Amino acid sequence: MRVLYVGGTGEISFDCIHESVRQGHEVTVFNRGHHNAGLPSECRLVTGDMEDPVAYGRLAREDFDAVCQFRLFAPETLERDLRLFTDHCGQYVFISSASAYRKPVRDLPLTEATPLENPYWAYSQAKAAMEARLGVQDGLPYTIVRPSHTYRTRMPTPLGNNAEVSRLLRGKPVVVHGDGESLWTVTHAEDFARPFARLLGDPRALGEAFHITGDRAWSWNEIFEAIAAALGVGKPALVHVASETLVRYHAEWAGPLLGDKSPSVTFDNGKVKEVAGDFDCPIGIWLGAKMVAERYPQSAEPFDPALDALLDRIVAEQERLGGDPAVIR
Repeated sequence: MRVLYVGGTGEISFDCIHESVRQGHEVTVFNRGHHNAGLPSECRLVTGDMEDPVAYGRLAREDFDAVCQFRLFAPETLERDLRLFTDHCGQYVFISSASAYRKPVRDLPLTEATPLENPYWAYSQAKAAMEARLGVQDGLPYTIVRPSHTYRTRMPTPLGNNAEVSRLLRGKPVVVHGDGESLWTVTHAEDFARPFARLLGDPRALGEAFHITGDRAWSWNEIFEAIAAALGVGKPALVHVASETLVRYHAEWAGPLLGDKSPSVTFDNGKVKEVAGDFDCPIGIWLGAKMVAERYPQSAEPFDPALDALLDRIVAEQERLGGDPAVIR
């Protein structure tokens, strides 16, 4: 097959490209060309910007068998793709997000039939809106893929930036939402890529949505223990704070926490296995964190001085709660 990847060097797409090449597909990668090191030599690399109508429109006229779109975050950009790729693409693969599933979580494990209702995170709402738009048009054959927390170069932490890793490497306490015992599913990109690539060109995938995750979940406490071990910093100092309290400190955490990572989440992968075949995800969090640390050395550089100072404040105020335990008789 002739497969186009829009993006190609992110946490998920990089390994999907490698897997597509292994399966014998002729792969074209379209991006700005800033981070293409490590892509397979067999790939055809096309440098350009999605906002350039000439360069992007030229790709659409190549009539690819499959287009894997990893770079859509707003409904208006989907409208552009609908105009460009309708009648010029055999299968349009839209990368959505499992964070779009209903919050608070009421039924586990999550299935593809779980409603897309996330009142906390604009990112998830945009993904759900684009899914709905694809569902009401009939000109572009599509497949929707919903990754959950998938990682390759960055440690899978709840705040989604360098905050926790930076603090661990500098010997600072790390703030963890809740009591740290909620269950979370993390999937290494190498494990994700195998079933993903098998969906390409399969007519049973057309008009369908699939999430792809591991079948195992870990507590956030164990995830941080695995990350700390991989970084070689010993037992992490974890300070547990209710998610709602954290959002009062910093409103922007509402989406990543209340809209995604606070509740326990497990997935039923039966639907994708029916199409892509059975698969496992042997890269658990202890091995996965070690792979990240070895392949992509993590930085101790402070991520944001203001946010770092806020986390110091949260730690200090949390430690003062309850007063002096010695006075309790």
